[in-house]
Amino acid sequence: MSTQEIAKEILSVFPDAEEPIVRAEEDVLQVTNDILDSLGMGTLMARLRDLLSDQLATRAKNSTRPKLMKLDKVVDLSKAGAISNTIALGEGVDLESINKAKASRVDVKKLEKQEAKLRAKIEKRARRDLYEGSKLLDQHRKQQTYEEMFMKINPLEAAASAKHKSKDIHLTNIDVNFGSNRILHVKLFLSGATLTLAYGRRYGLVGRNGVGKSTLLRHIAMREVPIPPHITILFVEQEIVGDDTTALDSVLKADVWRDHLLKEEAALNAKLAELESGGDDKRIEEEKEEASSRLVEVHTRLSDMDAESGPSRAAALLAVETPIGSMRLALARALFVKPALLLLDEPSNHIDLNALAWLEDYLQTWPGTLLVVDAVATDIVHQHSGRLDYYKGNFTQFYSTKSERDRNLRKEYENQMEYRKRLQAFVDRWRYNANRAAQAQMRIKILEKLPDLQPPEEEETEKFRFPEAEKISPPLLQLSEVTFGYTPEKLILKNVNFDVGLDSRIAIVGANGAGKSTLIKLLTSELKPLSGDCNRNGRLRIGYFSQHHVDTLIPTMSPVQFLASKFPGRTEQEYRGHLGNFQISGMTGCVVLGYSVVAPIRQIARSFAVLSLQKPHVLLLDEPTNHLDIEGLDALMAALNTWNGGVIVISHDERFITSVAKELWVCANGTVSKFMGDVQSYKSLIVSNVKARP
Repeated sequence: MSTQEIAKEILSVFPDAEEPIVRAEEDVLQVTNDILDSLGMGTLMARLRDLLSDQLATRAKNSTRPKLMKLDKVVDLSKAGAISNTIALGEGVDLESINKAKASRVDVKKLEKQEAKLRAKIEKRARRDLYEGSKLLDQHRKQQTYEEMFMKINPLEAAASAKHKSKDIHLTNIDVNFGSNRILHVKLFLSGATLTLAYGRRYGLVGRNGVGKSTLLRHIAMREVPIPPHITILFVEQEIVGDDTTALDSVLKADVWRDHLLKEEAALNAKLAELESGGDDKRIEEEKEEASSRLVEVHTRLSDMDAESGPSRAAALLAVETPIGSMRLALARALFVKPALLLLDEPSNHIDLNALAWLEDYLQTWPGTLLVVDAVATDIVHQHSGRLDYYKGNFTQFYSTKSERDRNLRKEYENQMEYRKRLQAFVDRWRYNANRAAQAQMRIKILEKLPDLQPPEEEETEKFRFPEAEKISPPLLQLSEVTFGYTPEKLILKNVNFDVGLDSRIAIVGANGAGKSTLIKLLTSELKPLSGDCNRNGRLRIGYFSQHHVDTLIPTMSPVQFLASKFPGRTEQEYRGHLGNFQISGMTGCVVLGYSVVAPIRQIARSFAVLSLQKPHVLLLDEPTNHLDIEGLDALMAALNTWNGGVIVISHDERFITSVAKELWVCANGTVSKFMGDVQSYKSLIVSNVKARP
């Protein structure tokens, strides 16, 4: 109701009154109420309250707004510009006016980056339904079968939606961590990193042990990072658990899509055969038409994936002349499926050099994208310091390129520091000199404008050192016409002739099961030959490193305690000094740590520390490079190349063999013979033999 209507209502009761002014003020209403009550006119007051109800409600609604305030000086609004947006936030203090003269120190680019990271994290939490990295979730994942996991990660609909879509991957601002919000110990491996994988390229993932390479692969495999759904993924990280299934059937069943469609095809054919004998009524005809239509779709899908050639392709993957171990079988299954993105985590750790040579050759023509730790590559992804750096070329080119880049960065940093020192020295000398003050001020401004300079990252390096071997007279160790077998009917090695000296640098290669480890055990006298002679110098000491080295360590003992149990009679300081030769320094040697939390390089370093206390003349090393990172491998190669004793190694690592060994011996066909060529020649021979087989 308007104020005019309220005034009219008052005049109807007081016709002789002057024109009233009506305002909905609380104090006026109260005074009016008291006056009218005293005059016995409460009915009029009740009527006025009803008329003013709308205005009173509006008054209550606006009561929280800032009240009018008296200015202490005149404000010229024509010159003040827009009214401040912040004057109502601070009890009448104009925050905008106060801070207007101050330059903002907010880095807009950093702010945008942080906002993007925050948005990505929020989206990531919303998608978190498959994998968080915690052990509890990992146990739940292990309870699922391979088929269930495959169909969950790669739904059957993904194949149809993949046509005419790009299979390149480019993800920005990704975070990768181990643990979840429910676990206190959360380790961040990548923060704001960029993952770029071009389709058809083969990427080698490198980095120190513990930086999170395997965790990154698992995040990708479980789509914890937002890989496009039409890109199929398969991750090979562990060996296949053995059962009664034949190797060929196991490979065929690995392609869950193919297996699923073949089963559906058989079910549809059986249903159609049943419907054919069921009559000709309308319902049966509709079911027959529906089943026939679906059968056509299934046949089309099977044809697109070349299902008919499955058995021959699977047999070709199992054709290499080496025992089909669990890791060989796991690799064959993955290669048979042909996912758009194949992830391999150190596949060479559990296969021999023969299988590795075949695998590297096969992957040369791999049609999809490959991300692998330790294998053939066209590009390198270096994971370090919470980020991913990319290099063109293979591993050899990466080592040289990275070294050159690190030298250039160090040189540039030193030049910049020298330039700043010269400017600062001039300022310090002439700042208060009247003749040079202007020049000094100019240099001060230059220094202020220079960006903050961060020193290049210093990567940790490993260093091993074996004690010098004592000189002893040859022959040290000889096998003459040695034959060995666990039974005379089943011989493993026949007529072996092998000679080891202080200057020996021998690498032994061959298929798994050919007798490489048996030869090492004959050299250590752990096994006795059935025939032939094994001559050994009486003063000879041999250090033997087996591929199961961790099993010989005691997790409840510190490194110092373990050395004292094996070689008593020395002080703690002597043991700690010896451990320092293998980068176990300070109080680390006195700490008891379960091996689940000790990096592989530290485990191997402890084993080498034990070997070196024997002061060996000859080292027999059975697969010492398994689980070593780049720095650990470099440290081991440098230590062996500077050592003056004999070295016999069993290894599948081409770079390690090329660096350490001078001779290559092949274990095959029940004997051991010297190969007249290098590792690359041997691998080429293996591949050509496989391809020559019908």
